[in-house]
Amino acid sequence: MNRDRLIRRSVALAAAAGLALGAAACSSSGSAGSSDQGASSDAAAPLDPATKVTISIDCQPPVTKAAERKQWADDVAAFNKLYPNVTVRAKDGFPCEEPAAFTAQLKGKTQTDVFYSYFTDLNQVLDADGAEDISAYVNDTSIPALKDIDPSVLATLKSDGKLYGLPYSNYKMGLIYNRKLFTQAGLDPDKPPTTWEGIREAAKKIAALGNGVNGYGDYSATNQGGWHYTAELYGLGGSMTTPDGKKAAFNTPEGKQVLQNLYDMRWTDNSMGATQGLKWPDLMTQMSTDKLGLYVGAPDDITYMVQTLKGNYADYGMGPMPGGKAALLGGNDYLFKKGSTPDQIKAGIAWINFKFLTIGKGQFDYARNKTDGLPVGLPQPFFFTGASLDADNKAKAADATVPVQNYAPYLAASVPGKTEPANAQQIYKVMDNAVSAVLTDRNATVDKVLSDAENQVNQVLASLR
Repeated sequence: MNRDRLIRRSVALAAAAGLALGAAACSSSGSAGSSDQGASSDAAAPLDPATKVTISIDCQPPVTKAAERKQWADDVAAFNKLYPNVTVRAKDGFPCEEPAAFTAQLKGKTQTDVFYSYFTDLNQVLDADGAEDISAYVNDTSIPALKDIDPSVLATLKSDGKLYGLPYSNYKMGLIYNRKLFTQAGLDPDKPPTTWEGIREAAKKIAALGNGVNGYGDYSATNQGGWHYTAELYGLGGSMTTPDGKKAAFNTPEGKQVLQNLYDMRWTDNSMGATQGLKWPDLMTQMSTDKLGLYVGAPDDITYMVQTLKGNYADYGMGPMPGGKAALLGGNDYLFKKGSTPDQIKAGIAWINFKFLTIGKGQFDYARNKTDGLPVGLPQPFFFTGASLDADNKAKAADATVPVQNYAPYLAASVPGKTEPANAQQIYKVMDNAVSAVLTDRNATVDKVLSDAENQVNQVLASLR
């Protein structure tokens, strides 16, 4: 399940700076959004600062997010010092993508020149012929940190070897745990378990604290049980479907292990509690009230527990995805509208590079984020590797407002990312039933539950062809 659908998150300032921000219609090439000087002939060359061009971009922070909104305006002003002839027409929205509206925009060709999407949207966009191939425009000159962007992240934005977008945020799932409960149970809060055997042992010790505390928790409703099953399967090295996406591929030893782990923790260890059928944000609610020790999740769960549920950053830690073979990868990006001119594409790439892909600037200006009261130090976005990752970690540590050492086990593991399967929501709906069965029926047989789910998923996938 794409977590960005669960948690989503001034014009006056921009006007004062002489910038063209604010509400803007989604322009098409040849309209107000097109280059005033014509297309550049050399795609590999970055945007010439003398080029006069207008681009429309969505996902400007809404007025309800005052700090983020001001930062956007300030960044456009700084960007225009480098590219004084680029006019950025910004369109805000909350959430940045609403699925029905997104589909309608693609159908009507009304998306902005540079438009927001989830990693899982690319096939839909290409089916609608909605995005330009930007492969020729993206290189170490236009995106200096390109070599350090995680290949598994870039792979989500490619089709048939062609690149259609650039990332600006992502997450990899891992193990979230309550450090306070770890300490109370005699566990080392700096050494979370990395295997399911270790999780079972830790969960038993935490559940033994009593007073309604559960050791481990998992979702099993509203498609989130299937989402977590997928994440846990990936950690063990499995896949939900065959490479062509036409058949189920989870009725394997790894797939059985996922359900057996849950069954054993629920019925043998009694470390999961009797209340099941949990859905988002039940696990976060339990952990923020110190009633849950461990669960699989993503870094922004911690933000939610603190900002919404009034938890404490110091009480939560993250470790790598159990098994360590792969971590379910999700996130969001910007794509480029089909029909955009070369100069529009170059201008869009220059803006994304400045705002979202440069250490020390835009979203990575941690000193500014600290001053503006935004959290600094969470392991998200998490798409850099190599020297850029080292620089990012160093910069975060310098201005951290959260205990970055609590996420060190998660960061150190470098688990490769793996995207959700095609037709994920239809698959997840089926897998909810499988997860729920082993958590609510002591007489459930893992082999039969998984076989039934396999047959149902195959029927669903067949109906979609």
